[in-house]
Formats: sequence, C-alpha cells, structure tokens
Amino acid sequence: MTAAVPTRLRFTHLALTLLLLLAVVTLAVLLGAIDLGWQRVLGEILAQLTGGVSPLSAREAAILWELRVPRVVLACLVGAALASSGAAFQGVFRNPLADPYLLGAAAGAGLGATLAVFAVPTFSTGLGALPIAAFAGAVLGVGLTWALGRSAGPGTATLVLAGVAVAAFLTALQTFVQTLDVDSLRTIYTWMLGGLGGAGWSQVLVVLPYIALSSFVLCVSGRLLDVLGVGDEEAAALGLHPRRVRLIVLGAASLATAAAVSVSGLIGFVGIVVPHVVRLLVAGSYRVLVPLSLLGGASFVVLADMVARTVIAPGELPIGVITAFTGAPFFAVVLRRSRRV
Repeated sequence: MTAAVPTRLRFTHLALTLLLLLAVVTLAVLLGAIDLGWQRVLGEILAQLTGGVSPLSAREAAILWELRVPRVVLACLVGAALASSGAAFQGVFRNPLADPYLLGAAAGAGLGATLAVFAVPTFSTGLGALPIAAFAGAVLGVGLTWALGRSAGPGTATLVLAGVAVAAFLTALQTFVQTLDVDSLRTIYTWMLGGLGGAGWSQVLVVLPYIALSSFVLCVSGRLLDVLGVGDEEAAALGLHPRRVRLIVLGAASLATAAAVSVSGLIGFVGIVVPHVVRLLVAGSYRVLVPLSLLGGASFVVLADMVARTVIAPGELPIGVITAFTGAPFFAVVLRRSRRV
C-alpha cells in the first residue's frame, strides 16, 4: 500500500520549515563581511528588545540595522516570491520544468534594465531608474506573452510558445541596445547575475506590498491548482473556470516575479529547485507545495546570499552564481526524472 498524499498543510511540516527559515535568517544576521562578533550582535538585538545598553558602536549598529538586516529581509522576500511563483507555474502548465521566467519576465526585465543604464548612466540601485525599469520591463514581457498567446489560440502550449517568441524578441532588442553603449555591458552583466548589494529598507518597503499580495493569492489558489491538474473538462464539470484561474494565478505569479527581479536581478533556478525539493520531501497537493515552497525559497536565497557575501569577503559573488552551482546539477536530475515519467 502507498502512503496517503497530504492535501492539507500539516503543522509539523509548517513548523519545521519555519524553524529552518529562522535558523538561516539568524545565521545570516550574525555573519557578514565585517565581523561584528555574534555575541555582540545578539547583545545588540537584546538591547533593542529590552531597552538595555548596546555593545555595538554607532557605526557597527548602522552596519547591522541599515545594511545587513534589510538585506536579509529582502532576500527572504525575493526567495519567497520566486519559489512560490515557480510552484504556481508548474501547477498551471503541469510541467515540472516550468519556472517564473517562462513567460518573458526575465527578458523584459533585462531589456528594461539595459534601457535604464543606457538612458540614465548615473542610475541608483535603490529607488532609481534601474529597479523601476526592470519591473516595468518584466510586466511588459508577460503582458506581450499573454496577448500573443491569446491571439494564437487557447491552451497552455500556445502561451509557452508565445513566451519563447517574446523572450527571443526582447533579448534581441536588449543586445541591440547594448551594442550602442558597450560601456554599460559590465553593469548590465553584473545585474543579470543577481545580487542584493544595494539592499535597503526603501527597497523592502517598495516590493513588500506586491510580493505579499501575490503570495497570498498563490497560497489560497492551491486547491484550484489541484483541480486544474485533473484536466480542463473535469475542472469545468466541477464548476471551475480554468481560463480565469490561469489568468489569476499567472498574473499573481508574474507580479511577484517582476517585483523580485526589479530589486535582485535575475536569480536563476530558485523557482525550480525549491518546489522540487519540497515535492520530494513532502509529496502533497499544491495547498501544501505553494506555502512550503514560499518559506523554503526564502531560506534558500538567504543562504545563497550569505555565501555570496562571505565566501570571498570583502569581495562579493553574484547570487546567481551560487544558485547556478546548486541548481544546474539539480536541474539535470529533474530532467532525467521527468524523462522517465
């Protein structure tokens, strides 16, 4: 006999995932390129909670609260957005290799960032031209894909093909713009590899509403994704409108992806690796997969960012390099498993 597949989120799974996230976040706050001493950092946090005397100097406290903590918080938001969006995309397209960049969000964000650097060379990585342009580009890419997919006909296959076409076109435009200003290549290339080097509370506050709203929609849509998995005709017989559900889920996932990309650049493999790890450890419905992927994605990106900023300190590696080292072999394993299935 086979074990029953969980269709509801169990307290044990949720508690373990939250404990993992808490442990990773605590470690990321304690460690950094500048050694503040983990005992003194804990003392500073305790002093803030109790009103006691801080063991850190004003400069050290600023490093902790204005640089390190917002970076960890932003990493949580980016990881949660990418992983939950990846799980949602896999549910909509019923394809374990689907990721949040499938509908042209990455290509659109890359074009937007390239145009920002080309038009405003003195851009700011905070609330300046690049994040806004990347967000607008990502939304534009997904919008073009959706419009082209609808004009070509119904079905997820046409939407995927539309995403491929739009991504190719936007990438060609990006390459053309880059050839007009070769001095911007290094900046764009660094951004496309992903990173949170300019993280601050302003960025957290800007993307928080988008990611929070999108994540809520995706989490409550888990049951709808389960119903979609039985097929459109069966789902319609159960009173579901498959096209409307896909529009809502893909819209929420794309909005979360666009918000994440606008502040972090293109961090690959998060939307594939995390949902599959959750699926392997806790086989269950999307009511289980989406929220656990959200928490697992936050832990994954926080851990990757911690490695990126400490492994060659005081230098820093792009987060995309760290996730690629993990994701590329895992992608190969998933590909082989999918082929056998």
